[in-house]
Amino acid sequence: MPEYYLIIILIILALSFDFINGFHDTANAIATCVATRALNPKVAIIMSAVLNFVGAMVSTGVAKTIGGDIVTSPSMVDSVVLIAAIAAAIFWNLLTWKVGLPSSSSHALIGGICGAVIISYGIGAINGDGILTIVSGLVLSPVVAMFCGYIIMTLFYIILRNFSKGQVNNVAKRIQVLSAALMAFSHGSNDAQKSMGIITLALLSGGFIGALEVPVYVKVACALAMSAGTSVGGWNIIRTVGNKIFRMQPVNGLAADLNSAMTIFTATMLHLPVSTTHVVSGSIMGVGWATRFRAVHWNVAYQMVFAWILTIPCTAAVGAIVYLLLYHMGL
Repeated sequence: MPEYYLIIILIILALSFDFINGFHDTANAIATCVATRALNPKVAIIMSAVLNFVGAMVSTGVAKTIGGDIVTSPSMVDSVVLIAAIAAAIFWNLLTWKVGLPSSSSHALIGGICGAVIISYGIGAINGDGILTIVSGLVLSPVVAMFCGYIIMTLFYIILRNFSKGQVNNVAKRIQVLSAALMAFSHGSNDAQKSMGIITLALLSGGFIGALEVPVYVKVACALAMSAGTSVGGWNIIRTVGNKIFRMQPVNGLAADLNSAMTIFTATMLHLPVSTTHVVSGSIMGVGWATRFRAVHWNVAYQMVFAWILTIPCTAAVGAIVYLLLYHMGL
């Protein structure tokens, strides 16, 4: 099959991944404000879709990390490898969405790329330092989010201790609209860039562009795909993130949103891809922990952590299998 046909297929798959990522990760931006009834679910989804688009247009640092730091050279990544990687990530996202389990699109994509690259070019094609940096960010970000969520919520309790619970929650519910908007913007600024990096890498390896710089049309296409997916909404995951980890009051939702948005946007400025799912879930756990340790449904948290641990090896295996299938099909 001619190379440009493969690149067209890859672009369609990458935009599909962004669309699925949009409704798969909608919960990250709006679960807390829906759970605390600060916003009507439909209004929350529309707001998230718009701000996901805006956030996706602000930076390309994460895209360059995805496109340039996973493999030792862009020449070692052809369209078939990238198609296998994206297919693995899409499969995992749909599977976890179907069962309502908050899993990481970032982990899924990284795992798919690693599996397809290793089976096609060998372990030497993997950039060890780059992978270590990326995985460190993915692993540490939810831990940082949990402890920072605990600290922020504790500070809230200290500062607001002289006010009644009703007063605090009434004010927090109004402010939470802004914190949820900031969360949606941060989500777009980090997550949409992952597909941008894949498409840009494909265009570079195919000789369609001369440097690893994200073209404007790629930014717009990925931003539109993610915002369109966000508008669909992932209700299964919203229920898990919003209610099953910890039953939040508006002040808890406000603390979780602010903490998540700061963590994600800091990672974006450092050009680090992070899992929005992990960061938000970690924030909610930390906020719940500050309220009362037993208020957190830790059994749900353990199930989520188990799914997170499985994601990279499972998607790596799927990516390798898909690559072998495509290879034997003569692609």
